[in-house]
Amino acid sequence: MLRLALKISLFILVIGLLSFTGLFLYVWPQLPDIEELRDVRLQTPLRIYSHEGSFIREIGEVRRVPLEISEVPPILIQAVLATEDTRFYQHPGFDLQGIARAAIGYIQAGEVSQQGGASTITMQLAGHFYLDRSEITIKRKIMEAFLSIKIERELSKDEILELYLNTYYLGHRAYGVGAAAQVYYGTTIENLTLAQYAMIAGLFQRPGKVNPVTNPEASFNRRNHVLDRMLTESYISQAEFNATTKIPETASLHLPAEELEAPYLAEMVRLKLIEDYGEDAVNEGYKVYTTIRRVNQSTANRALRKALQEYDKRHGYRGPEHHLELAQDMDAEAIEQFLSTFSIIAEMRPAIITAIMESSVVTQIQGVGRVEMYWEGMNWARRYINENRRGPEPKGAADIFQVGDIVRVKQDEYGQWQLTQIPDVEGALVSVDPNNGSLLALVGGFDFNRSKFNRVTQAIRQPGSSFKPFIYSAALEHGYTAASLVNDAPITVTGQNSGEVWRPQNDNQRSYGPVRLRRAITRSLNQVSARLLEDIGIDNGLQHLAKFGFDVNRMPHNFTIALGSEGISPWESATAYSVLANGGYRIEPYFIERIEDYKGNVVYSAASTIVCHTCDEQPVQAEPVPAAVPTPSTAGADAIAQPIKEPLPAVEHPEPIQKYAERTVDARNVYVINSLTRSVIHDPGGTGNKAQVLNRKDLSGKTGTTNDQRDAWFAGYNSSVVTIAWVGFDDFNRLGSIEFGSKAALPMWVDYMRVALADIPDVIMPEPPGLINILIDPITGRPTAPGTPGAFLEIFKEENAPKELQEGETPALIQDLF
Repeated sequence: MLRLALKISLFILVIGLLSFTGLFLYVWPQLPDIEELRDVRLQTPLRIYSHEGSFIREIGEVRRVPLEISEVPPILIQAVLATEDTRFYQHPGFDLQGIARAAIGYIQAGEVSQQGGASTITMQLAGHFYLDRSEITIKRKIMEAFLSIKIERELSKDEILELYLNTYYLGHRAYGVGAAAQVYYGTTIENLTLAQYAMIAGLFQRPGKVNPVTNPEASFNRRNHVLDRMLTESYISQAEFNATTKIPETASLHLPAEELEAPYLAEMVRLKLIEDYGEDAVNEGYKVYTTIRRVNQSTANRALRKALQEYDKRHGYRGPEHHLELAQDMDAEAIEQFLSTFSIIAEMRPAIITAIMESSVVTQIQGVGRVEMYWEGMNWARRYINENRRGPEPKGAADIFQVGDIVRVKQDEYGQWQLTQIPDVEGALVSVDPNNGSLLALVGGFDFNRSKFNRVTQAIRQPGSSFKPFIYSAALEHGYTAASLVNDAPITVTGQNSGEVWRPQNDNQRSYGPVRLRRAITRSLNQVSARLLEDIGIDNGLQHLAKFGFDVNRMPHNFTIALGSEGISPWESATAYSVLANGGYRIEPYFIERIEDYKGNVVYSAASTIVCHTCDEQPVQAEPVPAAVPTPSTAGADAIAQPIKEPLPAVEHPEPIQKYAERTVDARNVYVINSLTRSVIHDPGGTGNKAQVLNRKDLSGKTGTTNDQRDAWFAGYNSSVVTIAWVGFDDFNRLGSIEFGSKAALPMWVDYMRVALADIPDVIMPEPPGLINILIDPITGRPTAPGTPGAFLEIFKEENAPKELQEGETPALIQDLF
């Protein structure tokens, strides 16, 4: 019997070895290359920051905080090992007892139970990365076992555990323990408590079913099971177990706290990275530091919203956003639940009118509760009829509201609630540093969640009179001066090629006769601009406009461009005005300052072009440091990201080679134009004189209003900041007969520049050589003697300086008066 037993045992052993060898020879060649795990890339979200490091937005499919094994607290490792694989550091990668248990379960039930076969961490990792996870079969278990052997041969235990802790999905888009700490507790992994570590360790098997946010009771029980396993394995004491199991679960959903609102810029960054590096760029863990300044951006947000809301108030109340018939049994909780279906937009909360008195109403405000709103907060609400008409002033609250109206309210600076409404009108503001092109602030609309259309870069609108400084610059280039007399009289212009007839008129339908260029641009006289372009010629005009960066091939080749009939974006306007602000140099605005990988290595640094007024010989134009795709950490599970191109190593010396801007417009030409546009602000009759409230002498600017008031602009600057403000409707509706650039757009510009220029010296750019100041007669534009009424100093290019009128001579006009 003993010999028989030995023979049977030997036979079974041989059969087992032969079977294992056969399986090995069959399976091993099919196994994937484990070397990929050494350089596996974790999908990690893109994070965007301001110049100072204020967090703007996180973009990506997953949330992940890659950690090295040395950064993971030992107590968390113990919690995971106690629950998932107690013999992790002893076994060769698989557990024979676990595989046998899976086989018995398959024989008994015909399938492997969802509890599986007590897979080791290595086997879980193998299945996680390489095998089909949709079903659990014996074949998969065998593949897992062999894969685990191969993994254990290629990677150390710490490398395997590091991958496991970083790649597993733990609920609510959190991949890995670092992200789980932030998502559930709003802190970093080293700051958690024992109870919190146990909760995270319990998520590895069923993050959906035992999630602390969606299923707190199941999560609490799972957490205490983890603590029980830790007690069994002697990782914690009985006293620690007793105390910790009584602690209530404190997890809640923590989204990344945005410190600075700049969603339109964040979208520009996302699109730029995708354009340059492919769709996966947003999941490679980049940290993008932009050029925008925190104070500038937050001020721009407020300035734009204030301007649009003030426009909206001027044109009347359009009525409730929604209406709800209040049932008798609707309590405050039911009303709050209904209000929660409306989003808070730009600090404007939805509220429902629950009672109406003579001069006040009772409202229930989302997230606030019952509030009485008084007459001072609603008496502006005359009924909107059209862009030029409003209804009569309301006499009482009942003239404005009905019970059940859903309206928008916000608090004023004194904490009082006021009626407001989401504006239909839209706007844009963009601000750049003209000396290097860095973007300082950008707001592409009233609310990004309502409309993602970026009106700074995507809206192509007629600039109107804000385009005139460039026409005047072209005229100066062809011999005109600030004192040249031009006849502001009706003009008929015939297209060179089309033969179409165009008869421009001034906004007020009046004509002023002979006027100097300075007065013409100050009053924004349309007929003068048309005469200038007709005189110098459309081809000469377009050639000069190209020096400011305009795409002249996109412009209509006719004289209507003298009044800004061509469509441009606020971004293009800022680019062009930067040439005026910096003294004649062409720069390209940019918004990405540098990119870091997830470890903080600088992999891209912008090589901006700077203006240098004192450089005699400019160095060869260097190419920017390439915006390389940073080397991310690792990737796995459902979030494995394929590399978008071969990543470049971190830049050893991230400081870019300095480039100097090319001069495109003569310094004297620009200086005279800046002097003219300062008059737009500082002369009493200037269309931009409301900007005098800033009490600065260095400001230049130009208003812009298009036909039928469909667009309102103000483009203003000094030598340090260029800012463009635009207001209009996306569907090109009229703004209203009173809505010129000075009324609709200039207040936005003023509110922004008041803060943007707070720490910038009030200094006018030095006068370049080759200019001369001459005392002139305001009527003739010619030199005159001291004491002449109204005489003032005008600035000229030396070669274009006017001569005194001879006796009997009359000043020349480019068009006869009659």
